[in-house]
Amino acid sequence: MGVTKKEYFTDTQNELAVLAKALGHPARIAIIEHLIKVNSCICGAIVDELPLAQPTISQHLKELKNAGLIKGTLDGNAICYCLDEVGFAKMNVFFEKVNSHLDQKNKDCC
Repeated sequence: MGVTKKEYFTDTQNELAVLAKALGHPARIAIIEHLIKVNSCICGAIVDELPLAQPTISQHLKELKNAGLIKGTLDGNAICYCLDEVGFAKMNVFFEKVNSHLDQKNKDCC
């Protein structure tokens, strides 16, 4: 989407699009699932878990962090990552709206 087109959408719509785009790769889904399983970890542990090179994992972590889905803190010379509740809360609000609509919609529709 061109930079000039973002102005036609709400801040919430633009934020949700960034979050959704960050989830648009199976490696990032796998990283999030791993973080759920272990609650937090360092980059090296993720590299051991996925069949990807360390630079590739680092790039995916950067995308997830920039989108606001994970956060990282320095732990010595490593970075400890965990899920960012703020990003997932925004997605949860959106999906709650969708689910509410689906619960109430006319079963004869489409």
